[in-house]
Amino acid sequence: MLEWNEAVQKMIRWVEANLDREPALLEMSRQVGYSPWYCSTLFHRICGDTVKSYAARRRLSLAALDLRDSEDRILDIAVKHGFSSQEALTRAFRGAFGCTPAAYRRNPRPIPLFMGKEVFHPWQYSQLYKGGSGMSVHDLREARVRVEYIPAHKYIGIWEDRAQGYGDFWQYHDCDHVCGIIESMRRESHPVVASHTAGWHYVDSQRRYFYGFGVSQDYSGPVPEGFELRSFPGSYYLVFYHPPFDYMEDNGEVMRRVEELAWNYDLENERLDPSGISTAERGGGRFAWNEAECQCYQRHYPEGIGYEVLRPVKLK
Repeated sequence: MLEWNEAVQKMIRWVEANLDREPALLEMSRQVGYSPWYCSTLFHRICGDTVKSYAARRRLSLAALDLRDSEDRILDIAVKHGFSSQEALTRAFRGAFGCTPAAYRRNPRPIPLFMGKEVFHPWQYSQLYKGGSGMSVHDLREARVRVEYIPAHKYIGIWEDRAQGYGDFWQYHDCDHVCGIIESMRRESHPVVASHTAGWHYVDSQRRYFYGFGVSQDYSGPVPEGFELRSFPGSYYLVFYHPPFDYMEDNGEVMRRVEELAWNYDLENERLDPSGISTAERGGGRFAWNEAECQCYQRHYPEGIGYEVLRPVKLK
């Protein structure tokens, strides 16, 4: 079963690299080393889409981003993304998003962009090749903490009171649809609380998960259906973090280390953190938790910043 996911991930990578033209099943099968019939059957079984349909939906989403972010002619965008004419793009665009490309360019609104799929994940890689959850110890470090200030902002998201974390959240929501909506609004996202910044809030003293993106404090634009808009004051945050790491090898262990430190951190502790700060002063503490006013954030970009959990605090 895991071998199937790995094979389809190879197919997806090939399709993504060839979106500027109509995907040829025979050519793809030669590149990934399987028969056309096997590629077609397995791709549909794992992705729920034919190769042709997957590519068409991806090209349409990339065209939408160009309509939103560039000044290229609609005809040029159509040709760039493999449509035979501007009319062909218009028909497909209206069918998928309910408006014409020209109307969307004049007034961009939240639309469910189709994101590239990931069907083969790090934990599967470990099971298939390592026989367990091996980790490259030489690349791992102890989790650390620093202080960061995030100014007042608004947040557009889905607060799921049934979910305790990322995996639970997607049991109740369509990942492709939610992420596609967020991606269509990336231009509005906050520079600090960026797109796909998720996190936790408290419900009856229990942590519950949310997913979305921040926007500026003066944002007054559209809020997608199924999302909410909430405001949060400026606050200091303790950022519990691990620097960039090997996602395929060490994701689970890094998240465990960071979250163990974050959720068990003692603000009264006199010890000096390895980052060079101390959150306690003479036993009284410099900070108190500010989670009644602000929510906790999660940043997960393994190859860029690493993994971070942000808990809000206020100065005493």
